[in-house]
Amino acid sequence: MSDTKLKRVDLIFGEYSNVKYKVLTDTIKRSSDEILDDLLESGLRGRGGAGFPTAMKWRLTAQAPSEEKYVICNADEGEPGTFKDREILTRVPRKVFSGMAICGKVIGAQRGYIYLRGEYKFLLPDLMKELDGYNEHAKSIGLNFPIEIRLGSGAYICGEESALFESMEGNRGEPRNKPPYPTTSGYMGKPTVINNVETFVNVLMIMRLGPIQFKLLGTTDSRGSKVFSVSGDTPIPGIYELELGMPLDRFVDEFGDGDTKAVQVGGASGFCVPRKKFKDTVIGFEGVPTGGSMMLFNSSRSMFNVLHNYLEFFEEESCGQCTPCRVGCQQLRKGIEAVKKGDKKSLYLDQLMKLAESMKITAKCGLGQSVANSFSSIVYNFKEEMIY
Repeated sequence: MSDTKLKRVDLIFGEYSNVKYKVLTDTIKRSSDEILDDLLESGLRGRGGAGFPTAMKWRLTAQAPSEEKYVICNADEGEPGTFKDREILTRVPRKVFSGMAICGKVIGAQRGYIYLRGEYKFLLPDLMKELDGYNEHAKSIGLNFPIEIRLGSGAYICGEESALFESMEGNRGEPRNKPPYPTTSGYMGKPTVINNVETFVNVLMIMRLGPIQFKLLGTTDSRGSKVFSVSGDTPIPGIYELELGMPLDRFVDEFGDGDTKAVQVGGASGFCVPRKKFKDTVIGFEGVPTGGSMMLFNSSRSMFNVLHNYLEFFEEESCGQCTPCRVGCQQLRKGIEAVKKGDKKSLYLDQLMKLAESMKITAKCGLGQSVANSFSSIVYNFKEEMIY
């Protein structure tokens, strides 16, 4: 085991000021270009999983020729094994509102929305109380940027940004064709910045600390820290903020139960890393990126059952709009069932792997495209557990 402990951080949940909205009040006095320069210097990338550079997204939206623009916080936390955004909204909602308001200032948006996962409806009373306080403060400092909350209806697909827009507009939650991208045509067809809950909090911390201090955490490709939802076969499940760029073997040393055989990084749509690859795997954009979910499995777990559960989930949550995802998820599930029962030979798994890779190329949105991540990594690394 490694003698070096993982570096735990307290940026997200730590108190940033005894005076409510002090950092926000100070920041909006600066020019949009100054704020964007700090974000660019910080190297902040989106914390939802895709990792798009935040400064670039904001700059493109700011440059879009429209008088009507929006800021949306994606709080539709539906990825299995992820529960860190719920904790952020519960403990430090003011930081989320402040990050959104800074974005509104930069891009010239008139309004912000939080799209809250339907299963998090129980958070609404406390969030609304905090939001009333924010809206009052915004008026008092001359900031014309009200924030509202829109509630989802429990559809995993609405975590995809364009499906989220459709849902907010009162339509069926289905992904749109791209391009155009949200920076030019998002909510209501207007330029929109949509970021994850944690991304907006990181923006606020960069404004407070400065980009140089923020860059002291993490690596060249993965700046800052990350909030992780740790679950599965671990003696200490929960929420932890850790420095990005950590080797997976050190993570397992700290959170494993001594018998960890695999870690699912990034939830059902992420990658399964086996024990033999722990040492060579980095958690970050230069290695295996994650939206926050870290699920540990020990030797008592059947990886066939794990994969089967994921495929049932994808099959249920597919919007059905495109054939690769609608049919592919079903055929992958039926395929591994047939191999496990002995109805198909083990070589059939190779055909299923090709199907998964085809889905990655041809599916319309991230749901169908990401099925191959967990499917291929589990089948490749635990092929013996797929066979009857």
